[in-house]
Amino acid sequence: MSPRMKLDVSVILQKAIELIDQHGMEYLSIGSLAKELQVRPPSLYNHISGLDELKQKLAIHGIKALYERMLQEAAGRSGDEAIRALSKTYLQFVRTHPGLYEAATRFPDPEDKELQQAQQAVVNLAVKVLEVYHLKKETAVHLVRGLRSILHGFSSLEQMGGFAMSLNVDESFSLLINTFIEGIHLMAMREKDEIQSEE
Repeated sequence: MSPRMKLDVSVILQKAIELIDQHGMEYLSIGSLAKELQVRPPSLYNHISGLDELKQKLAIHGIKALYERMLQEAAGRSGDEAIRALSKTYLQFVRTHPGLYEAATRFPDPEDKELQQAQQAVVNLAVKVLEVYHLKKETAVHLVRGLRSILHGFSSLEQMGGFAMSLNVDESFSLLINTFIEGIHLMAMREKDEIQSEE
């Protein structure tokens, strides 16, 4: 018999991620996780208070993991190139970790400070990328919301099998992001003209 793995929060989280990436969030329970870890369910309560705490930790972990990958891809890039890189990274993350991404969008406690900080870091990164366009701060935030809606909507539809037509999905995604980028340039030009007209 092989020696039993030492149980701690990181081991529990990693196994939970494997479980939900393979089967989806609806499969996650203390019982199913204990079975995967080959322990009795009460053993998990030595490390987590219950399923809600586990889901909260998964959400925070998922957002932080997405942020780290986006940050890595954004390094050394700016403007259009950075937006394309962040967008592709986002989509690839969802494709690679569908369960973890789902967990990152479904959390028991939205007021959790660590969760809010992780979410804000993603927003701040996107706003930073948009600085090169010299947009008004309010406009930049609106555009970040728009980009998030595009990325979440597209990746969620893909996960649900919503793109059944034979057209290449990656080409559709590139077209969508390029159209969004063209909109940013138009917005930047409009704001520049407005500033010049006020001078």
